[in-house]
Amino acid sequence: MAASVAIKEDPDEAIDLETRFIELCQTYTDGITDAIIQQEFPQCNAKQRVTAINRLLSTGKVDLLKRGTNLVYKLKDPDAASQTKGSDNQEKLVYQIIKDASNKGIWIRDIRYKCNLLLTQVNKILKNLESKKLIKAVKSVAASKKKVYMLYNLEPDRTVTGGAWYSDQDFESEFVEVLNQQCFKYLEQKATIARENQIDPIAQRNAAFTSLSDVWKYISELGISKVQLSVDDIETIMDTLIYDGKVERSVTASSSAGEASSKLYRAMKSLVPTTGLMRMPCGSCPVFNQCCEGGPVSPTNCVYMKEWLEY
Repeated sequence: MAASVAIKEDPDEAIDLETRFIELCQTYTDGITDAIIQQEFPQCNAKQRVTAINRLLSTGKVDLLKRGTNLVYKLKDPDAASQTKGSDNQEKLVYQIIKDASNKGIWIRDIRYKCNLLLTQVNKILKNLESKKLIKAVKSVAASKKKVYMLYNLEPDRTVTGGAWYSDQDFESEFVEVLNQQCFKYLEQKATIARENQIDPIAQRNAAFTSLSDVWKYISELGISKVQLSVDDIETIMDTLIYDGKVERSVTASSSAGEASSKLYRAMKSLVPTTGLMRMPCGSCPVFNQCCEGGPVSPTNCVYMKEWLEY
């Protein structure tokens, strides 16, 4: 008799348990496992917990997801619920997985792993969601033959599209080279003005430095880019000039007034110019010692020499 009294369900207590369960889901936005539920509700027995969870699942207030080997309960997004209205549970599950991936997208292999469905089922669900314009497939520069899926209204992340340096998954090498030349030209102009206006060598050097935002404004005003370039894009170009030995960078210290440190750049000339030999393939050839007429490598059949002469 004692056992039957202990599990007797009170409607008010059941509603209170459901409310506390929803509050717990709001605290753990990534979802909660059975272990968390048992830890947070030690006063409730298994039957009470299962009854509350089943009622929330049946009323569409929470979702049941599979994460690895664990089952996870997650508060359902009201917007997602309205968008997937009329879909079955499997379709809602796949939609939620894609939504969680945000604008970085998710591979179909990872979708299968998280939803534990067959490939044919996943493909069918993805086609249905695409036809409803709820999701879209985007080609990634990381793997040209693979697609990632994300919500239809999201703008893909730069890691997916490659940012300003890619067009239809092709790297725009000529565009990058033009930006390199124009950025370096601007820094050279600043250095020239500094030499003309300053007598002291230290003052000349300091006046030649310019901020990253100034370089970005200069490139933006030129109008040579069809896409909107960010300050981070220009910083990437400046990094390539540093690696080429054409530009040096200096970082200003943060001030006592709370101003953050900033990066400054100036054009520089190499103290030791590259020798003529190093400009040709022979100067950096790893099999230079084996190169001779009649040998395994020779100037007459050297593919690197041929390409260099044609260039």
